[in-house]
Amino acid sequence: MIEAGGRRLDGVRRGRGAPLLLIQGMAGHHEMWGEELLRELEGRFDIVAYDHRGVGRGDRADEPFTVADLADDAAAVIAAAGWTGAHVLGVSLGGMVAQELVLRHPSLVRSVALGCTSAGGAGGVISETSYRMVEAIATRDVEHGLRTSFEANLSRRYAVPGALEIYRRRALAVKMPVPVVLMQFQAALAHDSTDRLREVDVPALILHGTADAGIPPVNARQLAELLPAAEVEWFEGAGHLFWWEEPDRTASALIANALG
Repeated sequence: MIEAGGRRLDGVRRGRGAPLLLIQGMAGHHEMWGEELLRELEGRFDIVAYDHRGVGRGDRADEPFTVADLADDAAAVIAAAGWTGAHVLGVSLGGMVAQELVLRHPSLVRSVALGCTSAGGAGGVISETSYRMVEAIATRDVEHGLRTSFEANLSRRYAVPGALEIYRRRALAVKMPVPVVLMQFQAALAHDSTDRLREVDVPALILHGTADAGIPPVNARQLAELLPAAEVEWFEGAGHLFWWEEPDRTASALIANALG
């Protein structure tokens, strides 16, 4: 458990090296990073992968929140870890949180990597696939929600025998209250950093799967226009959870952005 800003958050800490904060997406939690990626990173980083408010064993979240609120949580986690700053990887909703974190608390962010995410605003696109996934989760039919989110999050090339069982095991490893997911979705829909991203003054990396059905690649192109100094790493044929499909390459790109 992490005591952050008067709120208890669930999570895990492992590895040695430079500080690295991992921020998950909507309906995601620390188990969703996967052992394959964490093994690649733990030799170079002191990793904290925490869960958003209301998730897992953390304190309940009963009131609506914004992406900015979640960014303040992230800042509190950095302080609770005893760090003066950290490299940051945020994916999906977590990528929106990472944007707000570097904008609201620039002194805390050493480098930022934005995976499968959006700057929001008029140019941001969240697909019908994401809406269908949220609708499936809202039914509280666990199997329906799992299958729908599996299909939304991973490419066809990943849908090999046994892949659904891996997804089921990881997704269900941490409690994810449906009301929290719905509040996360509303926070994501309201996100808009388009007018402020040019203020970012740290090494920036954009990572996106070309087959992302949830947050389409057009969002990465928008981010690249708004962050003109950012490097862009395309994962050809990969879906929304690109780091599941290519953990080695994800780790290499992150290490290069943070430590290169």
